[in-house]
Amino acid sequence: MGLEKYTSKQQQILKPAERIFPFISRFDMLTPALQDKVEEWTATEDTCSFKVKGFKVALRIVEREENKHIKIAADEENGVPVDFSFWIQMQPADVADTRIRMVLHAELNMMMKMMIGSKIQGGLDKAVEGLAMAFNQIP
Repeated sequence: MGLEKYTSKQQQILKPAERIFPFISRFDMLTPALQDKVEEWTATEDTCSFKVKGFKVALRIVEREENKHIKIAADEENGVPVDFSFWIQMQPADVADTRIRMVLHAELNMMMKMMIGSKIQGGLDKAVEGLAMAFNQIP
């Protein structure tokens, strides 16, 4: 088993970090956006769980630095057979310009890395792209 690191492409959100952080730093604020896209979505401020392709995913926020980053880890009751954590990082570029990216750290054996490594990278890129698109549509 080795700790693998995957970094998404950076995306631009035309909003100040102060407008973005309150929404991405609380799982319960994501309920309107996610409850129809995954099965069995439940969320509190610090934890969430849902099902994807039959696997239960349970997450918890383990660290917040206001307007900078949120660190999320797999919860103990996580049903996915991979130990992982990821960061959502924000970097203010200007008054109404925030750059955002995701960084995932996962314990993967060689077989898992070969099977899902490229899918993880693609999923991270799509997730951060979707996040940026959603925030850029908000007036």
